[in-house]
Amino acid sequence: MKIAIDAMGGDHAPKEIVEGVMTAAAKFKDVEFILFGKESAILEYLTDQTRVSIVHTDEKIESEDEPVRAVKRKKKASMVLAAQAVKDGIADACISAGNTGALMSTGLFVVGRIKGIDRPALAPILPTISGKGFIMLDLGANSEAKPEHLLQFGLMGSIYAEQVRKIDKPRVGLLNIGTEETKGNELTKKAYSLMKEQDAYHFIGNVESRDLLMDVADVVVTDGFTGNMVLKSLEGTGAAFFSMLRMSLLSNLKNKIAAGFLRKDLLELRAKMDYSEYGGACFFGVQAPVIKAHGSSNANAIFTTIRQAREMIERRVVETIKREVDNGKLGGNLAHE
Repeated sequence: MKIAIDAMGGDHAPKEIVEGVMTAAAKFKDVEFILFGKESAILEYLTDQTRVSIVHTDEKIESEDEPVRAVKRKKKASMVLAAQAVKDGIADACISAGNTGALMSTGLFVVGRIKGIDRPALAPILPTISGKGFIMLDLGANSEAKPEHLLQFGLMGSIYAEQVRKIDKPRVGLLNIGTEETKGNELTKKAYSLMKEQDAYHFIGNVESRDLLMDVADVVVTDGFTGNMVLKSLEGTGAAFFSMLRMSLLSNLKNKIAAGFLRKDLLELRAKMDYSEYGGACFFGVQAPVIKAHGSSNANAIFTTIRQAREMIERRVVETIKREVDNGKLGGNLAHE
């Protein structure tokens, strides 16, 4: 299998991107890598070119670029060329740690949407206290959604949880302000009704945001506006908690001594709660795996995202989604083109 990598995307490109690829190349002998970006910069960190090729380009999409305009104007950008390689059948998946909006636009306009999926969704793995984690979608691809879109999100998330995360009969929950069926706004009430009626996946009903980190579900479905706010809230809360904990542990000599004994455990706790350690955010609903690595990804996070892409290819996640949609697994609810 071949994976296209945007070597110039992210805060620490190309160093951490290339080093992550080097780790993956040593681990996964069945994967070839195509790196897109400035060749001289890539070669500076490339220690082994076995199964690794470079497509040179000086153009890249910046973090401040307007996504749709950038994708249309910067045809030779490293991100766009990586997606084009997937579109042309040269690569099986593409990965970028660059501009999130631009990657979603690239996935939609270059790779293309799956027929029968109305709206693609951005779906990362978020942490739980057990370390198992859960997949949540949509976290920003669509600011607005219809009930039918949430129904489809549940299918795509369930397939990924089963095929890649190897969870038998994944529990799919609908994010809401209460667990009762009658709770919520018009969107969630209608979505609840549709998800309850389908038999393509295991719907467990409404789940509340306060329970998300408590392993309440394996897949959580919501609209992109709400999902993105939940993501940012979790990020902010986690950062604030560890900041307060650090200040407390360094406040006096007694606490500093205690911190020395607890350092290893605290580092493990922090890693458990860092969602970037679970891999990248999948852009579900397009014709091939497109994965967004965190913008601040280090080499290990890039390696984890590559492993994730490899498993999606190997487990034929996109093909399974296409087949389930074509087979009418959601009854007559899907709005086909």
